Amino acid sequence: MSSEDYVRRTAVTRLDIPESESSLLRETMQEWQNACQIAAERAWGSTTDATSVQSMAYDAVRDETDLKSQHSILATHRVADTLRSITEKNDRGWDAPKPQFTSPTVAYDQRSMSFFDDGTVSLATVETRVRATLRLPDNEDGYQQQFFENESWEVTQSTLHERDEAFFLHIGFKKTAESDRQQEYGTVLGVDLGIDNIAVTSTAQFFSGDELKHHRQELRRKRRRLKQTGTRSALRTLIHIENKERRIARDTLHRVANGVVAEAKRYCCDIIAFEALDDIRGRLPDGDMFHSWAFGRLIEYITYKARGQGIGITHVSPEYTSQRCAECGHVAEANRSSREQFLCQSCGASANADYNAAKNIGERAVRRVQQPTRRMSVSRYALKSGTVTPDEGFTPQDGRVRG
Repeated sequence: MSSEDYVRRTAVTRLDIPESESSLLRETMQEWQNACQIAAERAWGSTTDATSVQSMAYDAVRDETDLKSQHSILATHRVADTLRSITEKNDRGWDAPKPQFTSPTVAYDQRSMSFFDDGTVSLATVETRVRATLRLPDNEDGYQQQFFENESWEVTQSTLHERDEAFFLHIGFKKTAESDRQQEYGTVLGVDLGIDNIAVTSTAQFFSGDELKHHRQELRRKRRRLKQTGTRSALRTLIHIENKERRIARDTLHRVANGVVAEAKRYCCDIIAFEALDDIRGRLPDGDMFHSWAFGRLIEYITYKARGQGIGITHVSPEYTSQRCAECGHVAEANRSSREQFLCQSCGASANADYNAAKNIGERAVRRVQQPTRRMSVSRYALKSGTVTPDEGFTPQDGRVRG
């Protein structure tokens, strides 16, 4: 099976670990960082293939660190994934530098990690295994329980993190994805991505980007001061700040992704549509490397969350979605009277510019996915008050909205 044949989820669980054994995990994390750096030094500029990186770096990792065999292999594979991501970014003009592995993490798989019925997990270290208790919610409806109690979910590669002297296991799960159902009268949710509003749906749900932008601006000022200081202490603080920024961004993007998928479910949508991200930095006002990363990660989160709900994802051409009137179809640069406002020069329709674009994306997705070669046949896109079928017009809401 390919990766697309699976639905994947991550369940984050705090671990209760005896203090006497915490030092073993910290030592393993440090050796993991060392191993990843060794592998990156050897493979940088040469290959991004996991087997090749393992072949180039495995012996050095075993000789120069205290990691056991399986963790050594996992480290080389993690480096391959990182180098592949950097290569893809550089192909898009990012000029990303060689990676530095400084985060207190370490990967685990089925060979280096075992779960037990008493709610504990055994984790391999540089010495003996340690046994930790999963701090699962007392409530049986806690979201982690659905993965442990449903046999269709299989544990996959996971990652141990340390934050504020506490350990958290990000447990990976996967299950076979259900095949797409043929939808004769399916519905599309159009989604526009932007700066002020990080996401706006064709059903007029707005997800503000203010919080993310505020945190980024604050951290950017701190980063500038620390770079000017240039001391070793400032460098350590800088690394801490950058890790904090990534955590805040990921948390925000997860919340937005949950909101978009909930909106699709509420309006009984079968597909969520986005613009293709090609050249997003050039097309977006004030777009930069960070926003390119954020939009890509947001779509990634929405994709796996949506697939778990049986909702598909599609991408459409971004051409003229910001200049086209969703009411009459007139295209003109002057229609976009400002960053926030859309005013059609032909029919006079006025709307929030991002909302207008989301409706255009929804309509374009319907026209694209209606092609007879597609597995999913859709005929309309969702609005807050009803649906629109291209060439036929608006239909008021028929009670399909789930409150």
